[in-house]
Amino acid sequence: MAPTSQPRVLIADDQPDVLTALGVLLKGEAYAVEKATSPAAAWEAVHRNEFDAVLIDLNYARGSTSGAEGLDLLRRIREVDGALPVIVMTAWGSIELAVEAIRSGARDFIEKPWSNERLVSILRTQIELGRAMRQVDRLRQENLLLRGEHRPKLIAESGAMRPVLEAIARVGPSEANVLITGENGSGKNVVAEELHAASPRAGKQLVKVNLGGLSESRFESELFGHVKGAFTDAKSDRVGRFEIADGGTLLLDEVSNIPTKMQARLLRVIETGQFEPVGSSRTRRGDVRILSATNADLPRELEAGRFRKDLFYRLNTVEIHVPPLRDRKEDIPLLGMQFLREHRTRYRKQVDRLDSAAMDLILAYPWPGNVRELDHAIERAVLMSEAEVIRPKDLGIGSAGGGPSRLEEMSLEDVEAALIKKAMGRFDGNVSQAAKVLGLTRSAMYRRLQKYGL
Repeated sequence: MAPTSQPRVLIADDQPDVLTALGVLLKGEAYAVEKATSPAAAWEAVHRNEFDAVLIDLNYARGSTSGAEGLDLLRRIREVDGALPVIVMTAWGSIELAVEAIRSGARDFIEKPWSNERLVSILRTQIELGRAMRQVDRLRQENLLLRGEHRPKLIAESGAMRPVLEAIARVGPSEANVLITGENGSGKNVVAEELHAASPRAGKQLVKVNLGGLSESRFESELFGHVKGAFTDAKSDRVGRFEIADGGTLLLDEVSNIPTKMQARLLRVIETGQFEPVGSSRTRRGDVRILSATNADLPRELEAGRFRKDLFYRLNTVEIHVPPLRDRKEDIPLLGMQFLREHRTRYRKQVDRLDSAAMDLILAYPWPGNVRELDHAIERAVLMSEAEVIRPKDLGIGSAGGGPSRLEEMSLEDVEAALIKKAMGRFDGNVSQAAKVLGLTRSAMYRRLQKYGL
């Protein structure tokens, strides 16, 4: 999340006159100041609020000069938030203690009585560095999420897509949460991209998360982040999707698959904009517009008690239904040529067009996997084509694919794809039921659907 314009500083010291003097000094430098008189109070404040820097005394027990209490507090703060600058102070300065503090993660060391000018200079520098570190970490994780995510603009010349375009034009510029429905592969993600591009948030990120591929144990960490040590594999802090999307748009794909236990948590975040990373009690805030997508019949899920009504109403301010590709045949040649241009560039192949027979085939084929399956078929055709034009056999669809028809002649991948396609058809596109009958987890099923363009 973007830092506030006024830096927030926590001061921890057991001497009231020190707290007063530092408070007056820093408020005069336009800092927002919170005070703590003990390590326990400082620890509670760090968990409760976000700070740009912490200024702590090393000695609290009367007569103590070891700095043990302050060093322990320093280490605990660093474990919770490695990017938070901690500056230590002590009236019993020594090289050994300074070295120990720096080794424990302190950014700098100030000996009492302090120089106001030096203290303010150190604090300003460390706050700037801390903010820069947070921004670098956020950008790094944004890049991991968004690298390579480029899709064409929405191609929609057919009459069936006119209501979709009209809805995007009306709703896109608003802050309304939108539920996008439609079959798997029909283009719900592209509609979400168009909604984001038409909004005042277009200058910020559109962050996507596929809830269908998340286990219940990963749900909170993926959406809200976690702190180091929150669980066994939490080797470092992680920024969640809500925080990455701050100021922008978050797309919750396959929203019907949210675990029942997590629906109340998500509802609270949508209503308040507040969340806590896993392992932290410190509340964070995010300004996020929510777009959701699903191929499920949510009203049926509501009746069955698998989806909360209050969450449904929060997500479904406006619903946009994307028709299947078989109902928008006028768009098939345009989409086919768009995918051809993409894949010939990607694979550096001299393929210019589909011949008339191949065009007739893609127009006649029912496309159960919709736009995603068409994309996959064109990609295969570009790779398999031995000429500058795509022929029916290159597409690998229908009887014209020229592929093996007997089980013993099929590759393992062909068999798996055929079984998955058959199961999806049998259960009308219900991923959970198809996965169950095939003996797959839901996340494993989603990986295969993506792999085979289904």
